[in-house]
Amino acid sequence: MTDPYTELTKRIGAGELILVDGATGTEIERRGVPQLENAWNGGGALSHPGIVRQVHQDYIDAGAQVIISNTFATSRHALRDAGVENDFEALNRRGVELAVEARDQSDQPGIVVAGGISYWSWTGDKPALDNLKASVSRQAEIMQSAGADLLMLEMMVDIDRMRVTLEAALDTGLPVWVGITCRIDDEGTVCLGNGEPLRLALEALRPYPVPLLSIMHTEVELIDDCLEALGSQWSGWTGVYAHSQGDRSQARTRHAWAFDGVISPEAYCDASDQWRARGINILGCCCGLGVAHIATLARHLTV
Repeated sequence: MTDPYTELTKRIGAGELILVDGATGTEIERRGVPQLENAWNGGGALSHPGIVRQVHQDYIDAGAQVIISNTFATSRHALRDAGVENDFEALNRRGVELAVEARDQSDQPGIVVAGGISYWSWTGDKPALDNLKASVSRQAEIMQSAGADLLMLEMMVDIDRMRVTLEAALDTGLPVWVGITCRIDDEGTVCLGNGEPLRLALEALRPYPVPLLSIMHTEVELIDDCLEALGSQWSGWTGVYAHSQGDRSQARTRHAWAFDGVISPEAYCDASDQWRARGINILGCCCGLGVAHIATLARHLTV
């Protein structure tokens, strides 16, 4: 039997739009999983594995064909800042295993499980590049052994750390997709989160075997400009999974997500039409957007 990732690439190559899941971190928060201070919702795989697995199952039932492990916040430095560094291996392994279990229970063996990796810091205390490379190398190895078909780099916001993270992930031999978070500066230039122009990030990625680049964890209203900026500079596959922050004034803490005022499933679906018109290859949702958004997209794509 052909592995799920190879089958997925055939479908993309044939022109099919692939649906990725929605947010996992904010979805488990919505369902009551408590945060780890300085590691967001990264503890869920150990504290509430049933909820995490159910979220993955719900996304599969809604129509997602790629599900991403709840490991965005399980980097070694984030867990160290949260005081739970000893759980580094367990959280990353169990995070991927729960996604694999959800696939197995769904009786849909073609679902692709992606191990999510990020270097985001909630304290701003970023690790040195050599330390980052060592920790990502181990994180990626754990995910590979736990059954990940693909590694998904998320919220890459600066070029140097993106490059180091990518190199470490590629060492596993697994395919690696890169997700960048963008903003538009005062001059109207599309930039990474730290202000480096998108064109420089694309130049940095060019030597690496990256089949797909996603604009993710980026405001819905900025996505079209970001795709326009990619233009002819990016020849690989392209994905989108945007976020919607809602009314932050109602958040319980500075790290909690605000669900009031989040874009509706129907409005997100309408916005995605112009992204699809640009020829994107994968489509999903990020923070604040949940199962209803994916289900609405799935219905829309079958019309």
